Amino acid sequence: MERYLTIVTAVGAGVVGGVMFAFSTFIMSGLGRLEPAQGISAMQAINREAPNFWFMTALFGTALTSIALAVVSVVRHDDSAVYAVIACALYLVGIVLTIVYHVPHNNALDAIDPTAADSAAYWRDYVSGWTGWNHVRTVSAIAASAVLTWSATRG
Repeated sequence: MERYLTIVTAVGAGVVGGVMFAFSTFIMSGLGRLEPAQGISAMQAINREAPNFWFMTALFGTALTSIALAVVSVVRHDDSAVYAVIACALYLVGIVLTIVYHVPHNNALDAIDPTAADSAAYWRDYVSGWTGWNHVRTVSAIAASAVLTWSATRG
């Protein structure tokens, strides 16, 4: 059972890491090259579509399986348990960043009129900060997936 939980969590972290990787490596830079009003409008549309069943299941379902796996691993307490706990903590770093940084910034962007005079400056700051912190989410999810995959193959 624990091995299956590890595999499901590894796959979920990999899927989420892939989404974050896409944003970090080309989506945000592509949006940043648009005229600010276009970039803002496009990101507003993306942010409105992101909280859908599939993405929320991957993002927060993996958080739930991470927590469950960490608890099971602590109870089991053998040599490989520490790797599962570390991987789960890595994944949860991205969840915390999503909740405390990305969602509030996305909500603030949603309230902006893309054509307002000061929107261009706001957009430049948004793209830079959002992308920088998204790199952390990308690395944490992919690292979690890698450690969990390695851990699953050890047993």
